[in-house]
Parts: sequence; C-alpha cells; structure tokens
Amino acid sequence: MSLIITLKPDEQFVINGTLIRNGGKSSKLYIETHCRILRETEIIREEEVDTPCKQIWMTLQIIHLSPDPKDAYALFLSQVAEIPGLVPGSAPFLAAITTALDEGHTHRALKEVKRLVQHEREILDHRAATADVA
Repeated sequence: MSLIITLKPDEQFVINGTLIRNGGKSSKLYIETHCRILRETEIIREEEVDTPCKQIWMTLQIIHLSPDPKDAYALFLSQVAEIPGLVPGSAPFLAAITTALDEGHTHRALKEVKRLVQHEREILDHRAATADVA
C-alpha cells in the first residue's frame, strides 16, 4: 500500500535525509517503499531552536531520519531528564514521546513533541505576562 502525499506549491519535505522542494504546482507523490520522511510542517530548523523543548524536537528529527540513531537517542534521554525542572507540567508529554520511541513510532513522537513545544510556549507566555505585571 502506497503512502500518498499531496504537496502544496513550493512545499519542502525530507526523504531519508534529502531536502526536496515541490515545484510551482500542487502535486501528489506515491511512496512505494519504506522511507524516513518529514513534511515541512514537521521540520524545525537549527535557527529556530531557542528553547529546551525545541532542542528535543531537533533531536527527535535526527532520530527519525537516522539509520542508526543510538547517539541521538542518548542525547534525547539527557535532554528529557532536564525538562521537568524547566517546564512544569511536561511529564505527560515526555511520557507520550518516550512511549512512542520505545514502540518504534518516531513519527508519532514528533507529533507529540509539537504538543510539548506548544505547552512550553504557553508557560513562557504566562511567565512573560506575569513579569510585565510585576
């Protein structure tokens, strides 16, 4: 069964570590074999990594795209150990990410990390608003 991806004009995606950009028109791709793929909406770029949870997102990308993610997984574990002290309420998100990885579902872990980053953003926004009031 093929994986069908509909691409918007100029949309980027990564297949097995190669960055590919769609042309000026919408198109459909039929992926016939197993590969490691990320769509543009799932990708975080190095210049965007400015918080601890976004660092985890970058590491998960490496895990997802790497044929041998052992070193990246060790980095992930050390990053995860620091997050609860930095981001209150992050434990359920971290548990979901770790469970997905343990089950071999790296793509699901990437979806979960986006939820963690949103949670982190809400906390940072709340802290900023509280600091402005004080």
